[in-house]
Amino acid sequence: MEIWIGRDGERHGPYKEEDVRQWMRNGQVSVKDLAWYEGLADWQPLSVLFPDEAVHAAAPANPYAAPSAPLLPQTTTAALEDQAGFWKRVAAYILDAIILYIPQLIIQKAFGVDAAQAALKEAAVNAAGNMQLVLAAQERFYAAMWPAILLSFVVGWLYFALCESSAWQGTLGKLALGIRVTDLEGRRISFPRALGRYAAKLLSFIIMGVGFLMVAWTRRKQGLHDMVADTLVLNGRASEFKSNPAASGKNNSFSA
Repeated sequence: MEIWIGRDGERHGPYKEEDVRQWMRNGQVSVKDLAWYEGLADWQPLSVLFPDEAVHAAAPANPYAAPSAPLLPQTTTAALEDQAGFWKRVAAYILDAIILYIPQLIIQKAFGVDAAQAALKEAAVNAAGNMQLVLAAQERFYAAMWPAILLSFVVGWLYFALCESSAWQGTLGKLALGIRVTDLEGRRISFPRALGRYAAKLLSFIIMGVGFLMVAWTRRKQGLHDMVADTLVLNGRASEFKSNPAASGKNNSFSA
């Protein structure tokens, strides 16, 4: 049975029943926390759902201190299995492409893309089907615009890396679709790993986009860049999960 826990107006989970019972015993969730599972008419305190565990729930270390709600685990086995699907990731990327279009257009304008395109069109007209002249015109275009192309690429690279390694764990497009990037244990990734993840997307471009299509059929819905960087894209925003600094590495449910 999978249990959802409600706290501060947010829903957390789903968690396995045995995990919730263990957290009640060691005090990592409060017996006063509201919980729900499929088939239950309404949310109930954990003390009502699991009265046997409530009796043995860990008492606070200082009985005179003001009570504070224990932190929920960030990621459980159930959450790790809730990978974002192919089309949801495509929709998030389209939103990010729209967001990046404006700064990249400004960069191209600043480097004279209008004049360069006009010169390219004029050269193509004057070439009158001469392929060598057309290729020469294209070479001049890219020679003039390569700084803008490079800068636009760097802007996109930093946008993805900074957002995905931030507390958001995702770009604005991913936030809008309710998905996040994590490592294989559901933890926030570092900035260097986020940089490497984006760089690995170049491999997918080299192989005609097959690396992106791999999300549709791989077991954990990973693209080639996810496999290279050891990352997952999971459903749920990072704000819906609470980190647990007291987590022990001996318990897989608290490894994040």
